[in-house]
Amino acid sequence: MPNDSDTTVANLGECRVDSPLTVRRFIDEGERVIVDVEYGRVEASFRERGAAPSFENAGPRRKIYFEPSAAKAAIVTCGGLCPGLNNVIRALVMELYYQYGVKTIYGVRYGYEGLIPSYGHEFLELRPDTVDEIHAKGGSMLGSSRGEQSVPETVDTLEKNGISMLFTIGGDGTLRGAMDLTDEIDRRGLKIAVVGIPKTIDNDISFVDRTFGFETAVAEATRVLVAAHEEARGARNGIGLVRVMGRDSGFIAAYTALASNVVNFVLLPEVSFRLHGEGGLLDHLHRRLKTKRHAVVLVAEGAGQEYFEGEEVRDASGNVKHKDIGELLKEEINAHFKKLDFHVNLKYIDPSYIIRSIPASPDDAVYCIMLAQNAVHGAMAGKTGMLVGRWNNYFTFIPLHLAVQKRKKVEPDGYLWMIVKGATGQPVLA
Repeated sequence: MPNDSDTTVANLGECRVDSPLTVRRFIDEGERVIVDVEYGRVEASFRERGAAPSFENAGPRRKIYFEPSAAKAAIVTCGGLCPGLNNVIRALVMELYYQYGVKTIYGVRYGYEGLIPSYGHEFLELRPDTVDEIHAKGGSMLGSSRGEQSVPETVDTLEKNGISMLFTIGGDGTLRGAMDLTDEIDRRGLKIAVVGIPKTIDNDISFVDRTFGFETAVAEATRVLVAAHEEARGARNGIGLVRVMGRDSGFIAAYTALASNVVNFVLLPEVSFRLHGEGGLLDHLHRRLKTKRHAVVLVAEGAGQEYFEGEEVRDASGNVKHKDIGELLKEEINAHFKKLDFHVNLKYIDPSYIIRSIPASPDDAVYCIMLAQNAVHGAMAGKTGMLVGRWNNYFTFIPLHLAVQKRKKVEPDGYLWMIVKGATGQPVLA
């Protein structure tokens, strides 16, 4: 668990401007949300230190840092597409424009590239009428990109355009980039707030209960699993093999297995499995087909990477480019049963790019608005180098350096994986 110094959010300075909001309750600066709510550990922490680790409670402040009429905001979306990006963009614009009275809002085109002049991407001027219907569409109206860009050049662009606050919508790589920008801004003594909004369907950001897009991804992947199950049941010794996203964290696969209730084998990056030999995946798959005549296998993209050889390759964002475990399993399964002279009918489905580019579900759409509004509250109050998230059912402000220290993962000995094994009846494959 983090200590109090780890959870302190930086401020640009004293807040002296009266908030233009008319709300029933403002959040006081001292309001905090305890990180670990398990009673025994909270009690022990207070007994030993007189306090417990806590995050700053998000929400509107009575006094804000920026004068709304003079403030300029910029919004950027980075990394892969994700359901809810347009919802967040729209909610940011609506909150800034109508509630705070910030009239100058720029959309940065194609990720951090849009802040580097040599790419030639012009800012989009965002107003309520330009974002009015974007929430009904998937993708990002601003476009996106991967890869590091020159931090000094990026800050030059922010300074040249008089940007007061930058909202960065993205995952781990985007947030690391935002942290670098915050450091450079601080080094120059500039007054620019950098606020992150966690976007990743993998749900792998630490100290965030759920990232937006995850619930939509699970819902859409569940539909795919139901179809894969019917394909498997409709053929003699049918096998439905589905690969979903989950580079380093298997939350989509775990939750989809639970939501669909049709999966027999779930393969995650966090849990190693044996492919060949007695007690391995192929052996158990054979047993399943002999008794039930069909099976469904769900694999996260980062699972089973130990079965590949060759040098490690990284994408533009610095993430390891995993080899295609779905194709490998397809080949291994077909080869195994051909050797046994055992007929199988395998259907391989990879819905990854469909899932990540669809519009947000109703639940995610609501969540996106809440995240965006709290991001605006934080930025207007001069808070910087931080991420807005939800923790223990409260919206919180979390320092970027803490959120990116390590990825959130499914614990092999944890409660979630225990539930998945119980619900699917999956045997030990190690």
